[in-house]
Amino acid sequence: MRDGVEQSYPDHPRPKLAYPFDDPPKVGGAARDVAPGVKWLRMPLGGQLSFINVWAIDEGDAGWAIVDTGMGGTATRDAWRAAFQGPLAGQSGGKGVSRVFVTHMHPDHIGMSGYLTRKFDAKLWITRLEFTTCRSLAADTGREAPEDALRFFRAAGWDEDALEHYKARFGGFGRGLHALPDSFHRLNDGDEVAIGGKTWRVVVGSGHSPEHACLYCPELKLMISGDQVLPKISSNVSVFPTEPDGDPLTEWLTSLARIRTKVPDDVLVLPAHNDPFHGLHARIDHLIGGHERGLERLHGLIAEPKRVVDVFHVLFRRPIDQNLLGLATGESLAHLNCLMARGQATRTRDQNGVDWYRAAA
Repeated sequence: MRDGVEQSYPDHPRPKLAYPFDDPPKVGGAARDVAPGVKWLRMPLGGQLSFINVWAIDEGDAGWAIVDTGMGGTATRDAWRAAFQGPLAGQSGGKGVSRVFVTHMHPDHIGMSGYLTRKFDAKLWITRLEFTTCRSLAADTGREAPEDALRFFRAAGWDEDALEHYKARFGGFGRGLHALPDSFHRLNDGDEVAIGGKTWRVVVGSGHSPEHACLYCPELKLMISGDQVLPKISSNVSVFPTEPDGDPLTEWLTSLARIRTKVPDDVLVLPAHNDPFHGLHARIDHLIGGHERGLERLHGLIAEPKRVVDVFHVLFRRPIDQNLLGLATGESLAHLNCLMARGQATRTRDQNGVDWYRAAA
């Protein structure tokens, strides 16, 4: 859920973004300054992405405002302990957490929010949809895969081996979470929040997650972008069994275009993955353009009817194995649903419950 399957065949050149830091903090409790009163830390992750960037904003005697928290688990807990004994300790030691901000509900972002808020008696600040969606998904932990989900993936063209693999892994979302906080302070799009003596504006996007909050500080010329804008990988934008007819790709593309009008190009972007960068507008243009070209290739492919599993090769540059099948299916459906929303494709279900997509006449 953290990132997308890399998009295929980039037929327009990647923009030349500027990366001002050649000495990122080491994973596991180290920190470095990115602006006055703002520190950059990296928390450990397993899998393809080895770390997530998190941020600490100095609020004086009140402590540190933390933005994103890392995946739940002992490795991240130990990294936070090292940070509070080291770069976040304060001159007299013992400096704690004033509040915890979370951009969105994926476990690598919200996973340790319960640990930090309870340890420091701090409040979680998050948008409502991210909090409630996270609690809903966490409630699936330990459940058997529902029939609706199996029907969804059969319709995409999955075989029985793939369905068995899915059933064996279902219900794992909550395993990446420390016990969630029981309450939160709601963030809304357009809110202006004083953090560390500066005004930070909430800029909400959607598509990657329901109500993703970016934080933009005009005075510092910073934007904490979470997963909404990443410099080197494309955010996962997927259709899930819970909303099979959703159109998250249109939401994401619309959100990116809106962020471009709300946040100027001179900001330093602080993303959740990869390094801080300059070149927000160029990156947004590249992301939008890449997905539009993917939609064009997909539209051409479905001149003849295709299942979801038949379209991967025009959207993704890597082979799709069992471990990537769910991501690839969700992202492919996001593109197909977007084409249908534009009136450019139709869907027909056959007698075996499999969906076939074809370009509209």
